[in-house]
Amino acid sequence: MAYKIAIVGLGKIAMDQHVPCITKNRKFKLVATVSRHASLPGLPHFSSLSDLIASKVKVDCVALCTPPSVRLAMATQALDAGLDVLIEKPPTPTLGEMLAMVAHAKKKKRVLYATWHSRYNDALDKAKALLKGKTVTRLRINWKEDVNKWHPGQEWIAQPGGFGVFDPGINALSAVTKILPEPLYVERSSIEVPENWSTPIGVHITFKRGDGAPADLQAEFDWRQRGEQIWEIELATADGMEMKLTQGGSVLWVNGKLVIEAKLEEYEQIYAKFANLLKARKSDTDATPLQLVCDAFMLAKPKVVAPFKWD
Repeated sequence: MAYKIAIVGLGKIAMDQHVPCITKNRKFKLVATVSRHASLPGLPHFSSLSDLIASKVKVDCVALCTPPSVRLAMATQALDAGLDVLIEKPPTPTLGEMLAMVAHAKKKKRVLYATWHSRYNDALDKAKALLKGKTVTRLRINWKEDVNKWHPGQEWIAQPGGFGVFDPGINALSAVTKILPEPLYVERSSIEVPENWSTPIGVHITFKRGDGAPADLQAEFDWRQRGEQIWEIELATADGMEMKLTQGGSVLWVNGKLVIEAKLEEYEQIYAKFANLLKARKSDTDATPLQLVCDAFMLAKPKVVAPFKWD
């Protein structure tokens, strides 16, 4: 039996990833879409989640692909209607909303799946295994991309709750928090905010270990990158191992040697896991990457920079 799923929010990420991955996964059947601006041929379409719930279309679960600011209300509505819920990343604009969503899903005994797509590839799994039991003494996250390429004209990301460059930066944090053998904490951060934005376009974070032991742990996020896009994570351990993850964490180098070049099937793996969670009636709601972003905002030293012009 295939789970009947509806997509709520039919933007770029839904069209590029969710629609094709649902379509080719036999454990799901896309039965409806909800969007104010788009639809898919041959499928029932609704302008609001309320209209979908009130319709005669039978739905088991929804994938919330809207901007984060409206997800708590939508997730609550879906859970109240007896639906299981998958949410895109970042899950919510605040940690408080995330915790409320998790608590409500538990109360309603429904499955809630907070996806972190950058965690899903074999290179990260290998990196995690190699780092088990080791002490990381150096970390460099270098995440630089062109906002015009990946979010063309999506001005909501520059508004409060839109995350700014933390939208891609949280991908790096989700990958790092998956593979590190111990927790990471924000020590200090600096953010660059364009005059016409409310969110940062550049970020530098210094992390620390929980035990206070010396370590050199840094992250750099920038949304003004032209040309080659950079998604790299470098680590070193106390016993001399050096590790580098490139291409979004899908290519792993250890001590200068290529170990694995993983096939990018992030959303395919997300829906495979969602099917397993639905079958087991279990939720997956790790909030660690969001917590780090919230902490980086809390400890940030802001700097106003020149206005940003969209292409």
